[in-house]
Amino acid sequence: MTVITPLNLRHLEAFVAIAKAGNFTRAARVLHVSQPALTVQIRELEQTLGVRLLDRNTRTVKLTRMGEQLSPVVERILREVEGVVHHAHDMAAGIRGSVSVAAIPSVCAMILPKIIAAFQRENTGISVSLRDVTSQKVLAMVKNEEVDFGIGSFADGDAAIETTPLFTDHMRVVVTRESPLARQRTVRLKDLVNVPLILMDPQTSVRMLVDRAFESIGHFPAPAYEVTYMSSAVGMVRAGLGVAFLPSAGLEISEMSGLASRPVNHPGLTRRIAAVQRAKRQLSPAAAKFLLELVSAAKSY
Repeated sequence: MTVITPLNLRHLEAFVAIAKAGNFTRAARVLHVSQPALTVQIRELEQTLGVRLLDRNTRTVKLTRMGEQLSPVVERILREVEGVVHHAHDMAAGIRGSVSVAAIPSVCAMILPKIIAAFQRENTGISVSLRDVTSQKVLAMVKNEEVDFGIGSFADGDAAIETTPLFTDHMRVVVTRESPLARQRTVRLKDLVNVPLILMDPQTSVRMLVDRAFESIGHFPAPAYEVTYMSSAVGMVRAGLGVAFLPSAGLEISEMSGLASRPVNHPGLTRRIAAVQRAKRQLSPAAAKFLLELVSAAKSY
């Protein structure tokens, strides 16, 4: 088995400098090294490649046929390496990079599109990808490092994640304008005990809050309908099929003509929306920059 000695970038730079200068003295001056040191670098490069690259005499240096063929290849390699270095510097400075985020649907629909658009206008070298999933899935994707960070509503006390608070979201009931509930300023849970309920999927944070709230008054409602998307819940309310529980964040992106929303008088129907990341893992400069923008923008919600 042949053992290949790794190439040394300084040796490649030495070869290109001599190929351009046609002279060891001038090439050494360009590279700010001594001529004997340059001679050693070329000798070591030729030994590594197993070919003779230069024909030397007391006055001139010429490329061998092999040297002529390799010269443009080596120049291209050095340009690509230089590009990698510049790209790495830009990434470290937060000028270039990519950010991956997983977030609950209401946040994806209402908050993130405007923030992403504003961020990318100011940071054209950074791309942002977004996944809309339930809070439980957000947490799993963060822990599995499938995304840089996630946004949702999470229980406290998970040592595997670090949390950055964003804003507080309140549950509201959505009813038709003809409903007696629309005439109330606020709605009590006991007002909804005998009303057909349109509830979100059991895996969502909205549904978990609603179930716990009803449990606190000793009632365990069987939903008339269960839906995955808020738009489906709104459509069912409009058709007169029942009353829906939706987060205030989601109502801004729902078509509410002909409908009304009312706050529910219960302390448990509030959720804290936060950004979460894997504990003890530093975000990339691009991701950290986007998270900072998100925290700033969330102050208005």
